Amino acid sequence: MAKISFHQPGGGVDIVDADPGTSLMRAAVSNGVAGIVGECGGQAMCATCHVYVREEYLDGLPQIGEDEDEMLDCTASPRDDARSRLGCQLKAGDDFAEIEVDLPAEQS
Repeated sequence: MAKISFHQPGGGVDIVDADPGTSLMRAAVSNGVAGIVGECGGQAMCATCHVYVREEYLDGLPQIGEDEDEMLDCTASPRDDARSRLGCQLKAGDDFAEIEVDLPAEQS
C-alpha cells in the first residue's frame, strides 16, 4: 500500500492508502477526497486532478509527458512549473510509495 496525504487549502489533511497501480486521482475520488474531480476519468484530458507535489517528493517522480504538460497549462488554479502535476498520471507503487500533495483552491 502507498500512503497519499492530500493537504486541503483550508488546512485539513486527508490521508489515503492506495493499492499498487492506483493513480493518485483514482485514490482521491474513490475515497471522497474533496478537491479532486477527475472529470475525464484519468486520461490527462481535463486537468481537474491538478495537484502541487511537495518538494521533497519531486525527485522520485517520472518526467511530465507531453499530454500532461499541455493540460497543466489549462488548470483553473495557477500552474507551478516545479510542483504542478496531474494526479491521474502518478501511480502508487510505480511512481511513489508515499507522497504528499497540496490541493489547489479550485479545479474547474
